[in-house]
Amino acid sequence: MGRVRKALTGPWVIAVVVAAVGFGLYWFQPWKLWQDETVQEALPGVAEMSAPAAAPSEETFAPPSPATGPQVLASGHLISHEHATSGTVKLVRLLDGSHVVRLENLDTSNGPDLRVWLTDAQVKPGEAGWHVFDDGKYVSLGRLKGNKGSQNYALPRDVNPSNYRSVSIWCDRFDVSFGAAELARV
Repeated sequence: MGRVRKALTGPWVIAVVVAAVGFGLYWFQPWKLWQDETVQEALPGVAEMSAPAAAPSEETFAPPSPATGPQVLASGHLISHEHATSGTVKLVRLLDGSHVVRLENLDTSNGPDLRVWLTDAQVKPGEAGWHVFDDGKYVSLGRLKGNKGSQNYALPRDVNPSNYRSVSIWCDRFDVSFGAAELARV
């Protein structure tokens, strides 16, 4: 009995327990559940259009009309999956022909390794929708900048946005959707 007790309290056991706790903290990052990161980005192209006009000169051109501004191609409302999530998603074509996915009034939990994915998956409510987004085609648009606020994610030039139908706030660490929105064409 004394040998078992001595073996279980040896320095190697303590090192293994400390290493396991450290790995668990790194992997799950539970403190992020209480840390909010708010990001407020303007839609590209809108700030330039609403900037004050420069002093008149022969070289200034008339500002673009609102009809030539960024165009919303599709939009949808985020639904909750693994974590309570709300906000609006818009697929926007900018003046230069590029596209962005815009999250507006996003409100979700923070978490480890969160990404914004443009996917071809249908959005399903409830637990059935948590894991479907990595089954088909998807494009990672990068790390989630903040779990609250409004933010933009540029689509790579070689991505045809008409091939995708939804956006997911995806936890790459645990392969689960925090929330997602079906994109309805405008």
